[in-house]
Amino acid sequence: MSADERRRMIVQSVLPLLVEHGAGVTSSQIARAAGIGEGTVFRVFKDKDELFATCFAEALKPDQVLDALAVIDLDQSLDDRLIEAADALSAHLQRMGALIAIMHGSGKRPEHRRDRRKESMSAMRDAMAELFEPEKDRLRLPPAQSAALFLSLLFSGRIRFSETGDEPTTMELVDVFLNGALAAA
Repeated sequence: MSADERRRMIVQSVLPLLVEHGAGVTSSQIARAAGIGEGTVFRVFKDKDELFATCFAEALKPDQVLDALAVIDLDQSLDDRLIEAADALSAHLQRMGALIAIMHGSGKRPEHRRDRRKESMSAMRDAMAELFEPEKDRLRLPPAQSAALFLSLLFSGRIRFSETGDEPTTMELVDVFLNGALAAA
């Protein structure tokens, strides 16, 4: 296994541990999850801070969610494609949010670059536009604009406005996006 492959494997093993245990995850837990010795972890990373920073940078990458969006079957109805995409995007946001909260809660301030966030959002919008493409002749707006509006609605729909649990479900969000807020007359 190359050094880069080993780094990636360790990071992929540590990300769920960080979400579960926070920055207090032990070297022993890390090594066990990665299936390697503790010494190997620190031959690859100089310390846990470097490992955690690498994990944080990896978590911010949209690769996993882009892969999930890319395999959505375009032969499904638009409703089904959007529900599947919304579920994948929501899971991505939850993972990122959990890791960010843990890093901030531990007092570690990971590097967060605005240009990377813009690139990530742009990549997600482009991937979503592909899901709208089969219906481009039926859309009121071009696929890229429809995708941007859907992402805006999805991301704002994940904000908790109350403790009553009356936030929209994914199916409700997709329905309102596609059919509007007014009931059929």
